[in-house]
Amino acid sequence: MLKRSLKASPVGIIKAKQAFARKQWSQEYLAAQVGLSTRNSVWKFFAGRPIERHIFLEICFQLDLDWQEIADLPDENPQPLSQSPSAQESLTSQDWMQQLKGQIQAQCGIVQSFFDVNLPLQLDRVYTDVNVLTSLSNQRWLEVSDLQTSSSVSRRFDLFEPNRTISALDAITSNSRLVILGKPGSGKTTFLQHLALLCIEDKFKADCLPIFISLRIFATQVKETRDFSLANYISRTWGSYGISSEQVETLIRQGKVLILLDGLEEISPEDSEPILAQIQQFAEVYYQNAIAITCRIGIQAYPLRGFTYVELADWNLSQVEAFVQKWFVATNQESETEGLAKASQFLELLKRPENLPILELTVTPILLSLLCSVFQARSSFPAKRSKLYQEALEILLGRWDRSRGIQKEQIYYNLSLPDKIKLLSQIAATTFEQGNYFFEGSDVQHIIADYLLALPQVNTDPEILWSHCEELLHTIEKQHGLLVERAKGIYSFSHLTFQEYLTARKIVASPNSQTLQESLQRLAIHVAEPQWREVIFLTVGMLPSADFLLEQMKVQVDSLLAAEPRLEQFIRSIDEKARSLNVPYQNAAVRAFYFGLLQSRDLNLAASLDVKLASDLAPELALDVALMRAFTLSLTLLDRPELEQILELSFALDLERRFPMDKGLKQALQELKERLPNSAQGLDRLQTWWKTNGQSWCDRFRNLIVEHRHIGQDWHFNLQQQNLLQQYYAANQFLVDCLNSQCQVNSVRRSAILETLLLL
Repeated sequence: MLKRSLKASPVGIIKAKQAFARKQWSQEYLAAQVGLSTRNSVWKFFAGRPIERHIFLEICFQLDLDWQEIADLPDENPQPLSQSPSAQESLTSQDWMQQLKGQIQAQCGIVQSFFDVNLPLQLDRVYTDVNVLTSLSNQRWLEVSDLQTSSSVSRRFDLFEPNRTISALDAITSNSRLVILGKPGSGKTTFLQHLALLCIEDKFKADCLPIFISLRIFATQVKETRDFSLANYISRTWGSYGISSEQVETLIRQGKVLILLDGLEEISPEDSEPILAQIQQFAEVYYQNAIAITCRIGIQAYPLRGFTYVELADWNLSQVEAFVQKWFVATNQESETEGLAKASQFLELLKRPENLPILELTVTPILLSLLCSVFQARSSFPAKRSKLYQEALEILLGRWDRSRGIQKEQIYYNLSLPDKIKLLSQIAATTFEQGNYFFEGSDVQHIIADYLLALPQVNTDPEILWSHCEELLHTIEKQHGLLVERAKGIYSFSHLTFQEYLTARKIVASPNSQTLQESLQRLAIHVAEPQWREVIFLTVGMLPSADFLLEQMKVQVDSLLAAEPRLEQFIRSIDEKARSLNVPYQNAAVRAFYFGLLQSRDLNLAASLDVKLASDLAPELALDVALMRAFTLSLTLLDRPELEQILELSFALDLERRFPMDKGLKQALQELKERLPNSAQGLDRLQTWWKTNGQSWCDRFRNLIVEHRHIGQDWHFNLQQQNLLQQYYAANQFLVDCLNSQCQVNSVRRSAILETLLLL
C-alpha cells in the first residue's frame, strides 16, 4: 500500500533547492502553482518534512524533477530502528550524526547568492573566518569629542585599523552560552551554519549533534500549539530521522547537543516573552549543552542571564582579500586560475585611492558580495559611484530582509522607501554640514521630530512625538544598521560613505530650482576642503545638469589666490611660459605641467588635461624637466655633499647630447660645468669646495635657468603661501576629475572651464 505522505531525502533537498533557484520563484509563487493557499507545505518540502503525497508529486512536477530521485524512499528490506530496541540503545551520537548529516548539509551547506539566484554556492568554498569584539561598542562611556578627535575623514573611521578582537570560533569554544550581535548582513547566520558544518565534520564539538534553528520559523511553527519548548521542538525535528523523543532527551541531558539559534530579533513582540523564557529555562536546566544565539545589534530588550555577549567585528583587509579570492574561484568553476586572476584585478582596482569610499563598504560581508557581483558582471565598478551606493542602500533598507521573509515593526513600516531615504538624507546632511561624523542620539531625535512634523496625521503631543522619535532611531539601527551606536548614546552612520551619499542626495532632491541653486552655491564653497570632495563628486554625478555647480566650483577655485598678489604673479608667469612654447598640447595642460614641475612635482593634472603629455613629452618640456632635476640635485649637495650625489649631478648635467638647445644656453651651461671641481680630487676636497662655493654655484645655475628658460625663480613663498598653492592645485585637479566623470555637462561649458584652468 502506498504511503499517504512523502518527504525529500537530504540529497533530494539539495537538488530541489538548486532547481528552485533556477526557476527564480518565491515559495509563495510555487505554492500558487501547486494550488495551495499557503506556502506551509512548500516550506516543509524543502525542510525534508513529510507532506501529502499528491502535493509532493506536484511540487516535483512544477520544478521539472523526477519525484523518485527527490523522495526519501524506503529500502526494499528496511531495518527500522524500532524493530530492535536493544540496537537503538546501543547507537552512539556518531551513529545519529550519520542520520542527521544529510539534513545539516541541506540546511546549512548551500549559500544562495542574494544577487544571483542562479548561483548557489557551497558554504565551505566561500566561508571566511570572522572575529568578534569582546567589549560591545555601545557599552563604552565616551563623549562625541573622544570619537571625533580620534578619527578623521582621511582615515574613514579607522578603516582596517586593528581592534581588540578574537576569533568567533575561539569565543564559542571558551563560552558555552554565547549571544553574537551584529549589523544586518554582517555574517551572523553564516557563522552559525559554519559551526553546524564543522560539527558534523568532527572539527568542532565532535561529540555533539548540531541543530540549526531559525527562530522566526520556530515561532511560526509553534504558534498553533503554543508549545515553545526547545526540547520538544528538537524532539519533533529529529523524530523524522529515527531518533526517538527518549533518545533526544538523553542526548540533551548528557550535553550532547549544539544548539544554534538564529535571528533573535526576528521574533514578533507577542512571541518574544514565551520564547525567551524557554531559551532561558533550557539554558539553565540543560546547562551542559552549548548554545549560540545571533541577534542584530541595537536590540535592547533581550537580556539573557548567564550568556556572554560579543559583537561581530567589521572585516579587516586580510579577511576581505580571503573572501574575494574564494568568491571569484567559487563562481568561476571552470577555471581556478581565471577566478584568482579576477580576484587580483578586483583587489587592485579596489585599493586605488579614488576608490577609498568603495573600499570602506567591504567591511560588511553583504556589501562586499554586492561589489564582487558587480565586478563579475562588468570587470569594473560603475563610473557613477552613486549607482553603487544606491544599490547598497536599498539592500540595507529592505531588500535583504524581504528576501528572508522578515517583517518590520509598524511604526517604521508605514514609511515608504522614499520616505526612509528622505529622513536618512536629512540626518546625514544636517550632521555632515555641522562637521559631525559622530553625534548624540538626542540630536538625531530632534532631526527626526522635524521630519515627522511635516508628515500628515502625526501626533504632535511633545511627549508622544519624542517617544516615537526615540523608538524610530533604535528601529533604524536594528533594522538596517545604517546608524550605529558607537558608544552610549553616541551614533554615527555605519559607513561614512552612506553619510556622504545621502548628503549629496539631499542636495540634488531640493524642491525647486531656486533652492537647488542656493544649495549648489553653498556646496561649491567647500571645493577646496578634502572632507567635502566625495559629497561634491557624488552631487556632480547625480545632477541632471551639472553646469551650474561646475561653474560655481571654478569661481571658488579661482578665488583661492585672490588675496595673494605674489601667488597671482606666479600663476601669470606660468601662463607666459606656456604661451611662449610651440608644443602640441592644450594650453591648460602646459600650464598644469609647469605648475607641477615648479611646485608640487606632480604631473597628474597635466596628464588629466592632455593624455599625450603622459606618453610623449615634447623636447622643450623634457629639457626643462632635466634642468629642474639637476638644479634640485645641486641644492641637496649644499647640505650633504656625498660622492654618490656629486657623480649623479655630473651625469644629470650632461644635457647637450640629449636635448636640442640654443647657442646661448649651451654656452652658459658649459661655462657653469667648468666651474665645478674635478671629481678626481678626492672626497675631502670636493666636500670642502661645495661647502665653500656651492651656494654661489647654485645661484648661477638658477640665474641660467631663469634667463634662458624663464622658469625656476625663487619666489620666497612662506609656508602659508606654499600650502595655499598646494590647495589651489588640488582643487583644480578635483575640478578636472569631476569634469572627466560621466556627469551631465554642456560640452561648450566644459571646454570653457578646461581652457581657463590655472588662469586668473
